[in-house]
Amino acid sequence: METDEIQIEHSKFGMVSYGFNSFSRELLRIAFTSFGFFFYESELGLNVWLIGLSYTLFAIYNMFNDPIIGYLTNRPFRFTKKWGRRFPWILIGGLPWGFTYMLIFMPPTYDAESGAWILFFWLLFTTCLFDTFHSLLMVNFQSLFPDKFRSIQERRTASGIYIMIGVIGVAIGAILPPLIFTYGDLPSFAFQGFIVAIITFIGFAVAIPGSREDRETIELYLSSQEKEREKSSFFKSLKIALKQSPFIIFMVLFTLYQSLVEIMQASVHYTVKYSLGMEEEAATLVFAAFLIGVLISTPFWTRYSRKVQDNKKVMIISALILAAFTLPITFLRNYWAIVSDMLLWGLGMGGFWLMIFPVSSDIIDNSVVLTKKREEGVYTGFQQFFGRIGIIVQALTFAIVHELTGFVEESATQTELAIWGIHFHQSLIPFILLMIGIIVFWLKYDLTAEKVRENSRKIKELGL
Repeated sequence: METDEIQIEHSKFGMVSYGFNSFSRELLRIAFTSFGFFFYESELGLNVWLIGLSYTLFAIYNMFNDPIIGYLTNRPFRFTKKWGRRFPWILIGGLPWGFTYMLIFMPPTYDAESGAWILFFWLLFTTCLFDTFHSLLMVNFQSLFPDKFRSIQERRTASGIYIMIGVIGVAIGAILPPLIFTYGDLPSFAFQGFIVAIITFIGFAVAIPGSREDRETIELYLSSQEKEREKSSFFKSLKIALKQSPFIIFMVLFTLYQSLVEIMQASVHYTVKYSLGMEEEAATLVFAAFLIGVLISTPFWTRYSRKVQDNKKVMIISALILAAFTLPITFLRNYWAIVSDMLLWGLGMGGFWLMIFPVSSDIIDNSVVLTKKREEGVYTGFQQFFGRIGIIVQALTFAIVHELTGFVEESATQTELAIWGIHFHQSLIPFILLMIGIIVFWLKYDLTAEKVRENSRKIKELGL
């Protein structure tokens, strides 16, 4: 089997530093996903349809915000030659981001009846602010990956390191807040937001050295810009991206995967509080179990991906494992059975998570060969656009299921039908969504291992 010709050029220290962007991102992502909807519905008692509407509007803003930021930051600025194309935007997005998370849990009123619309607009404003800084950071952080790590092997190594550090962020974001807040104690949620913001800021500071672009990367980009006389408009770039089959097929799988993650993680505290009748600390072990699964499996998936040299194959296998252990929670009512299943669920998550960057980098390389342009920011922005559909799916799923099953906001207990509804959106619905994505990806995605290596060779010949 032909192997990648380029050797790893970046130090492990640099990869670790770069990976701490993932630490901050994953910490805030899981914290927001797990506690945001739950706080406004179960703790404040805000009507689920108002929360769903706010989340939907936030997701729509998010969907268009990401590709627009990707397009705008993809061009050179006055600071580009000195500081690079991505690094300044990573700083602008990353430094204040954690504190916007804190604001979500500091509403101006706790009265969900007379102050319902105040809470609605506060939730909408703070989540959109939260997303603006997220987009500035993540669009540029992810866009930097295929440009900074050029070889297939280096990408797999950097991705493995990135995942392991991201898991630490997930662990803190999932496990620490329930140890700080208490069900029914509303100010305690604001305090956990402050603690999370401080930890995020520290993690981001560690990420700064690895986020800088080396001189060769900057010069390659500036050189490519001098060669490009025609600058594509935003809509022209969108049209080109949407014509590329590998990109669209991967977006189908990625969007449905994001829907699974959003729904399952947002369901955990509903399951703990209402189905299991346990205190908030019980959620800690549920999250810890899947994180242990990810940590155990990531070294295996890293070695396996290097051995088979086929990103599509590894992604399909890991996705099938993920789906297989998503379904059982529909029927499980025992705490330790759920914890055990989440441990096995994490085994599949480790592989899927590991392959997201390498597969998206394969797609970007394919676009470079076809268009003779490097537009990582555009494609990353569009990827975030499709991924944000998961937020809408989560909000609508909760609203519809809770309405149909008679879930009562701010109630200490729920009916058996409402508890079945919680398990449906914890397990059955995400399982169905992911299986649809796997089938589409398996049948239609055509970037084979041979084509990926061929694209890598062509990019070197193009000097891009």
